[in-house]
Amino acid sequence: MATIYTLHPETPQTRTIGKIRDQLRQGAVMLYPTDTVYAIGCDLTVRSAVEQVRQIKRMSGDKPLTFLCSSLSNIATYAHVSDAGYRLIKRLIPGPYTFLLPATKLVPRLVMDPKRKTTGIRVPDHAICQALLRALENPLVSTSASTVFGQSGARVSKPELFDQLDKLVDIIIDDDSTVGFQVSTMLDLTGEEPILLRKGLGFEAVSGLVAEAESEQSMV
Repeated sequence: MATIYTLHPETPQTRTIGKIRDQLRQGAVMLYPTDTVYAIGCDLTVRSAVEQVRQIKRMSGDKPLTFLCSSLSNIATYAHVSDAGYRLIKRLIPGPYTFLLPATKLVPRLVMDPKRKTTGIRVPDHAICQALLRALENPLVSTSASTVFGQSGARVSKPELFDQLDKLVDIIIDDDSTVGFQVSTMLDLTGEEPILLRKGLGFEAVSGLVAEAESEQSMV
């Protein structure tokens, strides 16, 4: 059975964050809230934990995993970001956005697209996620927990979510919030112009910025 930790949604308890960090470093997999949906995740650098996440999600080897970074400078450690991409990301983070970017050598093969060598990265606007990222000093794998039930965006209650995953994960974090069902907006920043891959939370803010970036690129 998983260990359940209750954290304050805005000021998560430092001591509890430390306990979770220690378990993550030892290979624990957790169910945790983000600024979009409840996610299944682990320390990006612990191979056994990443493999466990893939098993829980029943993901094939060519299916990439998104991970969370703490800041734009942290993103630059794990992805190659163009000047235009940098400007766009800077205006959107932190927030409910996933950026598809060319991966650096620090990204484990287990999480990247094996053919394109790309990776999906987010900088969440969520106090618990940011506290964990600061304490762990590594990115966190983040994949929607609702897809374990068959499809993304599945309307699953928190008690049902906790009950179904209790024996599959090591840690469950409860912040007393309701379960979110809207995914992040996804942007492909691997080319010269940004491409909208998925509409989700925050799409309204993205549409204007993408048009602006495309206009700037056409003038180059």
